[in-house]
Amino acid sequence: MKEKILEMKNLVKTYTMGDEEQVVLKGIDLKINRGDFLSVLGPSGSGKSTLMNIIGCLDVPTSGSYYLSGERIEDLPETALSHIRNREIGFIFQQFQLLPRLSAQKNVELPLIYAGVPEKERQLRSADILKRVGLAEKMKNRPNQLSGGQQQRVAIARALVTEPTILLADEPTGALDQQTGHQIMELFKELYQEGKTIVMITHDGDVAKNGSRIVRIVDGNLSEGVYNA
Repeated sequence: MKEKILEMKNLVKTYTMGDEEQVVLKGIDLKINRGDFLSVLGPSGSGKSTLMNIIGCLDVPTSGSYYLSGERIEDLPETALSHIRNREIGFIFQQFQLLPRLSAQKNVELPLIYAGVPEKERQLRSADILKRVGLAEKMKNRPNQLSGGQQQRVAIARALVTEPTILLADEPTGALDQQTGHQIMELFKELYQEGKTIVMITHDGDVAKNGSRIVRIVDGNLSEGVYNA
């Protein structure tokens, strides 16, 4: 039986806009097991970005419960949430979010610096993970010396280097051409085969099909969706 690492129960998120309350997430129930590759599929305005922010501990629900690795998240102070983000979540963004003045290797080392990892170990771990994503020859290059696909591989390496519980990817192929996006999805599938747990947020049904499981979110409501072969 697979280990459950994430569970949401009747999770609600509302925002107050003047005198009105907008309910963005409406009683979300979600379970993710270790080794899942979950695609969260939904159109713009569906609530998927809000859900992603809560999964990534960038935001907290208004009501309901969220457990990550057995720890209840929603009542924790910001300092504790920051530690969880660094330890448990590997973020992969649509626009890569690399620091332009740093080399690929130095960009990958950043989460290890925040975690207090000694310099020599940071260098070894960042070099190993860049080799893993096929960038052994590009470690000293800055982002503007890399293609879009190579920049996303650096971002994936940065997300992997802390050995997080979950890789959380926000539209990871959105800034890439179709062929490069396909290559990035092949890398994701390799990571899934290695046992990594991946949550991917996307509006693209074809991209979502790369996951082992698809859930759909529309107007703040989540449906369980399907398991892929």
